[in-house]
Amino acid sequence: MTAQPIQRLESKLTARYQTTVPESVRNVLGLKKLDKISYHILSNGQVVISRADPNESETDPVLEKFLSFLARDLENNPQHLTTINSDLVSRVQSLVGDVAIDLNASLPEEDE
Repeated sequence: MTAQPIQRLESKLTARYQTTVPESVRNVLGLKKLDKISYHILSNGQVVISRADPNESETDPVLEKFLSFLARDLENNPQHLTTINSDLVSRVQSLVGDVAIDLNASLPEEDE
């Protein structure tokens, strides 16, 4: 038995693909400002949204596989692990030493 819709709502996408979650949806999901939403894409093409579990850690499956690969490689081939020499450290510092980074600054529109 599948759940039947009891209400149909719409929201509009902005030019940056952003939207406002309708108030009744926020209320049903118990969303507050800065909460995260989880999207579940079903095999039939439908998408179910729910409130993201704040206790669930965010993971990137590609990054997780890469890190697992690195861990296995380091375990199986410890001889490949070498120190970074001072020339490389100096070269990196010369390339980025004068770059100012504000981690709290907003991204430019084209980077979001």
